[in-house]
Amino acid sequence: MSPKKMPAPVNGPDASIEELRRERERRAKTYRERALKLFPWICGRCSREFEGKRLRELTVHHRDHNHDNNPPDGSNWELLCIYCHDNEHARYVDAEFSSGPTTGGTTEPASTFKPFADLASLLKKKK
Repeated sequence: MSPKKMPAPVNGPDASIEELRRERERRAKTYRERALKLFPWICGRCSREFEGKRLRELTVHHRDHNHDNNPPDGSNWELLCIYCHDNEHARYVDAEFSSGPTTGGTTEPASTFKPFADLASLLKKKK
């Protein structure tokens, strides 16, 4: 029998990335387990129930979008299925980049260019 080879230790930026990844997984595992103990296994948006192998489709959403804010009572969490969780984050990103009302309370037009503004006069010239 040949001895098992141990992977060589990683140095440099790859080591830092791997360490951050492990820390994120450890943190996620602990708050996910706590959330699953605190809350019923039901999506907070679509009300689908989860159990068994499908329980992995239920994710913990941080209401304030701060993954370091993990209170022991779970007040910053809600359980969402992967689809509703993706939708929630997409809405959050869309809201960041959408143009909403200005300080005066009116919305500015997305574009001021009016391609058909002088169309009537151009058509009259052709006749």
